[in-house]
Amino acid sequence: MTEKSVTLNDIAKRLNYSTVTISKALRNHPDISPQTTKLIKSVAEEMGYTPNIMARNLSARRSNTIGVVVPKIAHFFFSAIIESIYDYAFNHNYEIILTVSQENAEREKRHIQTLLAMKVDGIIVSISQETKNYEIFETVRRRGVPLVFMDRIPAIENINTVQVNDREGAFKAIEHAIKLGYRNIAHFAGYSDINIGRERYYGFKDAMDQYNIPIKPEWVVAGEFGENHGYDGLMELHRQNNLPDLIFTVTYPVALGVYMAARELNLKIPDDIDVICFGNAKVQNFLSPPLSCVDQPTNLLASESMEILLENINSADGFEPRNIQIPTELILRGTCRKFNKE
Repeated sequence: MTEKSVTLNDIAKRLNYSTVTISKALRNHPDISPQTTKLIKSVAEEMGYTPNIMARNLSARRSNTIGVVVPKIAHFFFSAIIESIYDYAFNHNYEIILTVSQENAEREKRHIQTLLAMKVDGIIVSISQETKNYEIFETVRRRGVPLVFMDRIPAIENINTVQVNDREGAFKAIEHAIKLGYRNIAHFAGYSDINIGRERYYGFKDAMDQYNIPIKPEWVVAGEFGENHGYDGLMELHRQNNLPDLIFTVTYPVALGVYMAARELNLKIPDDIDVICFGNAKVQNFLSPPLSCVDQPTNLLASESMEILLENINSADGFEPRNIQIPTELILRGTCRKFNKE
């Protein structure tokens, strides 16, 4: 038999207080003394009371919920960002509704439609690798729902954005490799219609051009942002007997794919082929050898995104969109530490 939910009226009858007094005490209203508040909360807990958040939000005309849409959660980058977003939201009395597009534009659209139907106060989005139609984001703006794009940014004007300096970070990685003596450098790139793929390629190209090192077109391999791209890319170059000395990957999952293929091909990293990637993860310390990378500070990406979103939510009309760019840091571990070729 289903147990009936405890209401404010049930607590009021038990304590012989008005429902208004009960409601205020449970919300820590200053009109109610600390002693009475403590008593009411104790009895409410004993009776198994849980607040009707939907009803409270309707009366307040605010849901105190934030929608988040990310492409993946299986790897460290997005999972670390989500944890930081949850912490920030909790400390500011917000709840998070998390959705995952799985790199699929149609799923992304449906998730955003659902979040709008749920009356979230704002949305943080990192777009999928398939996203080319931005009409759903225009719908969000027409509804007046604050929106922040994080990491992966669509080509839309006058939007809130938080991202790292992808071009500068890629340049740092390639310049470091060149100064070690590497010249035969490949880039397993992302799709150029996604900002992170495009900007990281530009950083790679900037460094190669600055040091007058020709780029071999067959060594710039565009594709997805996951392990399969790295695995398939190295397998194909090996089949062609056309291996570079170093591969710079657009993300660390792509680098993991390179590690998988290298192991299968009995290629030793960094002796037979070296690797450096864009993106950091704790797991990279446990690879053999540990993987060097361009670090993206996930805590800053999360906190800046939440800060802008809450400012937008709490501001009156006329909020000016903000664009935050966070610097990167080169972290050297066991790869790309010295030039291993004769």
